[in-house]
Amino acid sequence: MRRLWLLFSQTVTIALAALFVVSTLKPEWVRFGAPVSTLASAPAVVTIQDAPAAPAAAPAAGSYSAAALKAMPAVVSITTSKAPRRLPGRDPWLRQFQGSRQPTVGLGSGVIVSPDGYILTNNHVIEGADQIEVKLSDGREARATLVGRDPDTDLAVLRIGLNKLPVITFGSDANAHVGDVVLAIGYPFGVGQTVTQGIISALGRTQLGINTFENFIQTDAAINPGNSGGALVDANGNLIGINTAIFSRSGGSLGIGFAVPVSTARNVMQQLISTGQVVRGWIGVEPQDVTDQLARTLNLPHPEGVVIIGVLRKGPADEAGVRPGDVVLDVAGKPVVNTGQLLNAVAALTPGSEAAIKVLRGGKATTLQVRIGTRPQNIGQTPPAEDGEGVLP
Repeated sequence: MRRLWLLFSQTVTIALAALFVVSTLKPEWVRFGAPVSTLASAPAVVTIQDAPAAPAAAPAAGSYSAAALKAMPAVVSITTSKAPRRLPGRDPWLRQFQGSRQPTVGLGSGVIVSPDGYILTNNHVIEGADQIEVKLSDGREARATLVGRDPDTDLAVLRIGLNKLPVITFGSDANAHVGDVVLAIGYPFGVGQTVTQGIISALGRTQLGINTFENFIQTDAAINPGNSGGALVDANGNLIGINTAIFSRSGGSLGIGFAVPVSTARNVMQQLISTGQVVRGWIGVEPQDVTDQLARTLNLPHPEGVVIIGVLRKGPADEAGVRPGDVVLDVAGKPVVNTGQLLNAVAALTPGSEAAIKVLRGGKATTLQVRIGTRPQNIGQTPPAEDGEGVLP
């Protein structure tokens, strides 16, 4: 009897020890008080509900994937490098110091506009570069040559020697409206090709102090450093602008970006490819916006137009009879309300042609015939000063 009792006590002790070990290491194996029916009915896989599969060719409602896929292959990444300039002197220590300096590297974007390898980008992306490398979205790379650049509109044309190039389709900024959906495509911060979406916030933005000739499309599509030279496309994937600048206090996008209209970009591109430079009209005057004070002084009914405060001697305007104090109301039939519009209107005229310029003199409107000259290349290489200093148009 004693032997049976010892065997029983040892068995119970071992069982309790095993239960303690199992409950400590694998508590899920021990479920006290759980009904057998509850444990048995627990599903092995959670049941979820999936949306019905859409046809592969049909994008989701409201998607702009078709526009993005159409334009993205033609937008390229541009990397520039500028070798450090050697300091004067022959001191060995100076030579050693110069040898350790690294080249300056810049990042930007560009748009392939022709199967012949021409690429549109911003002048500030490639300005001063000793070497320009282009990388396509398909991974191909090529060294680019500079065809020409136009600092007045901050545009430049490059060329690469690759075959079977994807090409952007040109749209029309004349058909663009405030509120239209647009996509900005580029390579911001070097993270890779990126598409952002927004709307056209404004058209015809001028007097921003960015370029000499300004007629920007403003958009709230996110544009960041590295997007410069990239494409602004409409909802159909057609090019309507070249992304150029942003307004930012932090260096990132604040929803105020500017693009050069495609009509301007096309004209500049064609001239740079044909002649290597851009020829613009010029009449030789120094303009200033009509302010409220000037309007009262000149007895003008409205503070609109551009007052001429200087005329170049023997220039086209001088020979046509334009005088300081004249207020320009329109050029070749186009109304002029500020100096930016006057610059653009005169620059668009063909050198050698004649144009009617309507001015207000002594309270009376007078129309003068001006033979348009050629704008000198050394004028307007930098944007107008913020203090409103005039630039000779």
